[in-house]
Amino acid sequence: MYRSRAVPKFFIKTYGCQMNERDSEQVAHSLITRGYERVDSEVDADVVLLNTCSVRDMAEQKALGKMGMLGRIRKDRPETVFGFLGCMAQARGAELLKEIPHLDLVVGTQKFHRVAEYVADLVARKRAVAGVVDPGHSRIDDPCYSIADVEEEAGSQSTIREQSLARKQATAFVSIMQGCNMHCTFCIVPRTRGAERSRTISEIVSEVRALMSQGVKEVTLLGQIVNLYGRHEFPSVAGAPGRNYKKSPFVQLLEALSAIDGLERLRFTSPHPIGFRDDLIEAIAYLPKLAEHMHLPLQSGSNRILKAMRRTYTTEKYAQLVDRIRAARPGIALTTDIIVGFPGETDSDYKATRDLVEQLQFDNAFVFRYSPRRETPAANMPDQIDEAIKEARNRDLLGVVDASARRANEKLVGTRVEVLCEGPSKTNAARLMGRTRTNKVVVFEAGRDRIGEIFDVVIEHANGFSLYGHPVD
Repeated sequence: MYRSRAVPKFFIKTYGCQMNERDSEQVAHSLITRGYERVDSEVDADVVLLNTCSVRDMAEQKALGKMGMLGRIRKDRPETVFGFLGCMAQARGAELLKEIPHLDLVVGTQKFHRVAEYVADLVARKRAVAGVVDPGHSRIDDPCYSIADVEEEAGSQSTIREQSLARKQATAFVSIMQGCNMHCTFCIVPRTRGAERSRTISEIVSEVRALMSQGVKEVTLLGQIVNLYGRHEFPSVAGAPGRNYKKSPFVQLLEALSAIDGLERLRFTSPHPIGFRDDLIEAIAYLPKLAEHMHLPLQSGSNRILKAMRRTYTTEKYAQLVDRIRAARPGIALTTDIIVGFPGETDSDYKATRDLVEQLQFDNAFVFRYSPRRETPAANMPDQIDEAIKEARNRDLLGVVDASARRANEKLVGTRVEVLCEGPSKTNAARLMGRTRTNKVVVFEAGRDRIGEIFDVVIEHANGFSLYGHPVD
């Protein structure tokens, strides 16, 4: 028998990238503002939302599998609302409602700000049908009132602007733009996120100021191609005297944010190599609040494969860019994304990738096996690679990356690094963890009063991708 709750509870699970995490926080904030309570388990929730990803097939299958298992909850609590949000919802739309009988809500990437409204409507209608108006009524079987909204909406880039912070939260994501115009042949994002569109600098500055007033010390700017921010909406301005280049909207934004009192660290992800022009390279050198870490997607070390991917740069230009970034900020850490097993990738193409990764010595890398995505050019290319070959190349390249990451971490043993303490370690709640300016995880013992603070830690040893040490005054 259904028991009415005065305060509806919601659970939201996020698949995919940091941008998806930020979108989920916006949805959570809007529900909390309406009086809903957030819970940590779908078992305790009246509303269960899965924010989905379509970049890789594995992420889609995980979300679909999770929603399938949630059907068991519907049998006991038919008044529960179930919803898909985000990229997979955008790509598949209303067809998901036909595939999953207990699914009630499908909301695309430009409608996150509508979720609370749709949820409230569904909760009210389902409670009425389930007998909440008269609790003595028996429950009806499987009430389902479906809503699907995947339409475009002008100005949606400015709706991801609020979030509910945890106590002593020291870091936050800030979405500065939506969409992508690059159309890499392996990527579904232009379809699921739409064309590039950016928020104004004043809007972003206001959001960051508000975060600083709540104790946040580090902000990461998010965009599908973050360093191309504003290129279609806002003008470039004159650069420094004696410079032959103009200052892009993105560099203007970095300067405006760097001037905010209370902001200690500024990061951005994920950029595209073609967005690193002279003005941004110089900004890396003269803006001290920019943290010494850059995520710079490579995707392949073969020029032939890069061309097939439509990545618009060569390995030679990429390597030159790495040299310029390292010269602009000595000691900067570089991480990257790499795809193995792209259609047509030969042994020599893969070797070129492996050799370049060895040469450039990244601090870490995310290595992905190519996954065909519906309605992308690469999915229909000839010479698709066997999964066993993809797996072998994936394992081999991870070995190269892991060795490089270990060497980078071992260099820090015995040194003193600045750490922003984020909270308890995920692997040992008795310890705390934080990140260096180069985005390396450091685990240490300290009192809970250090959470949210910046202080130095002496590194005692390195283990895998984590560093271990003790705080010093």
